[in-house]
Amino acid sequence: MRPATKTAAAVTTLLGIGAAAVVAGRYASDAALKAPPGSPLPTDRPLTVHATAPGRVTLTRSLAALRPGRYGLESEGAHAVVGDILDGASPTADTVVRRLERVTRGALAAGDRVRLTPQVHRGTPSTALGIDHQDVEVPGELGPLPAWLVPGDRATWVIAVHGLGTTREHPLNVVEFLRRQELPVLLLAYRGDDGAPPSPDGLGHLGDSEWRDLDAAIRYALRSGARRVILHGWSTGATMALHAAAHSPLRERVGGIVLDSPVLDWEFTLKALASARRTPGPLLPLAVRAAQGRTGIHGDRLQEAIDPRALKVPTLVFHGPDDTLAPWGPSRELASRRPELITLHTVAQAPHASMWNADPSRYEEALRRFLTPLM
Repeated sequence: MRPATKTAAAVTTLLGIGAAAVVAGRYASDAALKAPPGSPLPTDRPLTVHATAPGRVTLTRSLAALRPGRYGLESEGAHAVVGDILDGASPTADTVVRRLERVTRGALAAGDRVRLTPQVHRGTPSTALGIDHQDVEVPGELGPLPAWLVPGDRATWVIAVHGLGTTREHPLNVVEFLRRQELPVLLLAYRGDDGAPPSPDGLGHLGDSEWRDLDAAIRYALRSGARRVILHGWSTGATMALHAAAHSPLRERVGGIVLDSPVLDWEFTLKALASARRTPGPLLPLAVRAAQGRTGIHGDRLQEAIDPRALKVPTLVFHGPDDTLAPWGPSRELASRRPELITLHTVAQAPHASMWNADPSRYEEALRRFLTPLM
């Protein structure tokens, strides 16, 4: 082969490899960034219902089925609420029996494939909890954002923001508690959620752009009578809260932050999502580069938001070692660098964004102690 021909062949091969890498990277990043809100997280492994009886359900024995606490149990046509493992039940070596609190939609039957979810409630504050609420619209930069407003007597509002794999129904877990504290609660749907404007590129940005919708919610709350706000976020919603507290023009009106399973290492989370959706290991670095190129996510902005020197308000962090999507190491480091301002409440045996589910009473007591001086 002549030298010129060899060079052309080599260039063609490299271009082919480069194009394949781009396609592979886009595929891998899609696996992590295109999951619709409310769809099960890929780390939530399906279980099988083996039997049901009044007040109990028998499930496939697994680490997920053995988790302590209170969870939603979902299939394509049903939603139920399950509590702890029943004492004295006699499952087989392959099953576990949990308390079945209620079936809120459809019916459970033997053979159903189900998943545990941190979303215990389905519906609005009125239909799910019997708590009066208002349907409101928050003016956002991409268009109106639907939200539920649960009124309260205090001038400090809580703005609750869900994260990966959930919807604004997830924060309903703590609405009854917050209502007892007489705090108004604004539960926000943001870009990409049902009823909200889509993200311009159709991708999730792990809080890196979504936080601007939270900024709009802060503005709405202040225009509606709030003197200051407390931001309570789960997962990427927690990341949004950190961005807003650091970058919002209204950050001086933020009185406190509650972070549940915050995504503080976006590369780790993106790789974990892509890997759980069966992306081959060699493609994971390509997924990170593709995601950064397509969305503009940059670690420096997140690092600025979580810089302990930049935090100005009391912060409560709920996190634990069993979170496989957002490692809790960065949360521990954050708390250790500003112990006078940041409190870490460690929760064991809880998956991502399920810190309340693992032990609702302890969670709410820690939240009560944190909120009391901020009201």
